[in-house]
Amino acid sequence: MSSTKADRKAAGDAASWLFNVVTSVGIILVNKALMATYGYSFATTLTGLHFATTTLLTVVLRWLGYIQPSHLPLPDLLKFVLFANCSIVGMNVSLMWNSVGFYQIAKLSMIPVSCFLEVVLDKVRYSRDTKLSILVVLLGVAVCTVTDVSVNAKGFVAAVIAVWSTALQQYYVHYLQRRYSLGSFNLLGHTAPAQAASLLVVGPFLDYWLTNNRVDAYAYTLTSTLFIVVSCSIAVGTNLSQFICIGRFTAVSFQVLGHMKTILVLILGFIFFGKEGLNLHVVVGMIIAVAGMIWYGNASSKPGGKERRSLSMNGNKSQKHDGLPESTEVDDKV
Repeated sequence: MSSTKADRKAAGDAASWLFNVVTSVGIILVNKALMATYGYSFATTLTGLHFATTTLLTVVLRWLGYIQPSHLPLPDLLKFVLFANCSIVGMNVSLMWNSVGFYQIAKLSMIPVSCFLEVVLDKVRYSRDTKLSILVVLLGVAVCTVTDVSVNAKGFVAAVIAVWSTALQQYYVHYLQRRYSLGSFNLLGHTAPAQAASLLVVGPFLDYWLTNNRVDAYAYTLTSTLFIVVSCSIAVGTNLSQFICIGRFTAVSFQVLGHMKTILVLILGFIFFGKEGLNLHVVVGMIIAVAGMIWYGNASSKPGGKERRSLSMNGNKSQKHDGLPESTEVDDKV
């Protein structure tokens, strides 16, 4: 790979991560204000509105010619929507039924589950340094976020469903883009309408079950409606950036480096929402996590740091025969 092409890819990777971090942190802060300040506790319905807004944008872009026609087989679409919706519902139920500490542990367990999926399904091999760097990230984020830990049977089941469905959904994003040579907007154009329709049907009932409040009985004001519109607008960028990042990298890299968002949310939460100050163990956890992310980025980018075993036997040509777009030809080392 020429230095110019490598520089372009590095710039594209950095822009993709920045796009994802900014939109993800932004939507978390907006939703936190919407729910905490204005009492809009209908998380699943709100997610359905997010995908409806994303669908609208993809329709407009397709009409303008910016999104080219593409094909995604119905069985693959249905599997993706099943994984994605189970992830959303599972996370909401897990947060309700479990302590915050166990909920955070469940989120951290997505990384080893994603690693397991890549090892089993993609025959990925991790170097020792890559494995150790992932453990350091897990340790640092755990120190930052895990406090009280209590678990019950139904909460544990919800957490297991949430973790596995999220890992499968993120794996499937990378798989579908590679398998069918789909761009991020193409894939969103296929999946967002189905997710919007299903979540807007199920969401109000699920939110009523979780909160004992009806979304149609909520006292909408101009300010709360404005926050909902802002949340939906940012969600378009969040959904797109997730597909871009997982498409350029892998689900594991997205999870590992994505914990930078957790740290930023903690810091901005202390700044904007007046929580207790950053104590020593939280600061230490942040330092450990950031060090682990830097180590992971360095270790996984080295030859042999993270690669498909089939590549060593078949060479790079095997990737192109599998329909892998040029922009993701080096994903196996990231």
